[in-house]
Amino acid sequence: MTEERITETRTPDGNTHTNTTVITDQPRSGGGAKWVGLTILIVAAAIAILLFSKMNNSEMAKDTAVADAAAEVGAAANQVGNAAEEAVDKIAE
Repeated sequence: MTEERITETRTPDGNTHTNTTVITDQPRSGGGAKWVGLTILIVAAAIAILLFSKMNNSEMAKDTAVADAAAEVGAAANQVGNAAEEAVDKIAE
């Protein structure tokens, strides 16, 4: 609730001065707390983005490692195939 009080004062010379006082029962909001909360929220969002980015990079690294291992297995299979062909050729001679 807001209350406005107006006080008039007269000087002995006949001059009138008016003072207005506004009284509020509502507590003042903590503006500083809002800024601190907003700052914490921004920092938390930045950390979350960084973590998700690192997780994505680790997933890519894992995928690359699996692809490299598959390529090595394929190369080894080719070597085994070549050796088998050589063995067959030696037996056929």
